[in-house]
Amino acid sequence: MKKLLLATAATALLAGAAGAEEVKLGMHLGFTGPLESMAPDIAAGGEAAAKEVSDSGKFMDGSTVVTSRSDTTCTDAAASVAAAERQVADGVKAMVGGQCSGETIAVLEKVGIPNGVMMISPSATSPALSTIEDNGLFFRTAPSDARQGEVMAQLAKDQGIESVAITYTNNDYGKGLADSFQAAFEKLGGQVTTSAAHDDGKADYSAEVAALASAGGDALAVVGYVDQGGSGITRGALDTGAFDKFIFPDGMIGDALVERFGTEIDGSIGINPAAEGDGRAKFEELAAAAGFDPSAPYSAEAYDAAALILLSMQAAKSADPAAAKEKVMEVANAPGEPVLPGELAKGLELLAAGTDIDYVGASSVELVEPGESAGSFRETTITDGKLEVVGFH
Repeated sequence: MKKLLLATAATALLAGAAGAEEVKLGMHLGFTGPLESMAPDIAAGGEAAAKEVSDSGKFMDGSTVVTSRSDTTCTDAAASVAAAERQVADGVKAMVGGQCSGETIAVLEKVGIPNGVMMISPSATSPALSTIEDNGLFFRTAPSDARQGEVMAQLAKDQGIESVAITYTNNDYGKGLADSFQAAFEKLGGQVTTSAAHDDGKADYSAEVAALASAGGDALAVVGYVDQGGSGITRGALDTGAFDKFIFPDGMIGDALVERFGTEIDGSIGINPAAEGDGRAKFEELAAAAGFDPSAPYSAEAYDAAALILLSMQAAKSADPAAAKEKVMEVANAPGEPVLPGELAKGLELLAAGTDIDYVGASSVELVEPGESAGSFRETTITDGKLEVVGFH
């Protein structure tokens, strides 16, 4: 009898080993370019979730997760596509990314869909991604800029701002958010004096600033990138006295903003996707232990993106994206047992037992069709040269 038990145990061990595999997860983010100061903490968020899942030993019969980084540049679609192709050639089955909207669209259309690779972006926010034909392979844990524009407009009106000039980076992200903000602000009775594109990478923005100053307004909405033209426009506006109050959406919010401008932008409004609650608190503890900044924009959304990918694979009992993509909405939403950051092992166990979960995560995940965040935003003001959280919307 003892020999039979030993033989049965050995067979079970062999079966478990046979079912285990190494799952490769890409961190496809803008490590160079206009948001390069944000990318390391975003990647760290995704990698923290992947490590938590892999270290648990409960992922798909003891499978492990290996992450690799690739650079989208945020603005060079061809470079982003080439980097994503290298990830796929290396065996990556799913990616956290892209980071910026234009290159995300390009990678989805030229790499994700043709190769059947699942993508969950933590930060690509263009409304165009809501309607793109994606074969069910694309999701995002950040809300669409259609929603961000509405929140920006309401915050501006609440602060007594009656007229604004808008400058936006000349790409899908910039145009989409600028249009959304303008429509919402005008609907609330506000006046948009001008809405003008700017190109990134210029050494001199005096002409753009002069045109914005001529149009005037109570504030300047800078729909741009903190490591690129958005900061160039802000610097020019401050130096010439064209504006002293600014509205900064997600592409501008981060430590780099206050490091560059400090008290010069006191009283200005900042907004970026973020949530409060138990999930956020758990994530802050986890991030502090892992050595990255939990308040960094989109690091929480990246943790959630990686967690959703891997939990969906567990639910599907397969790392095949064709199977896992069918489980994302189910794992992300109620009904089910709530799962917070640091509880991914619990989520894996429940799914293995056939129990439904509701992945709450770090950003209070709730996905709506076609697979994007319903949206929660953090309002900040710049006070004494620092970002001060005012509330959530």
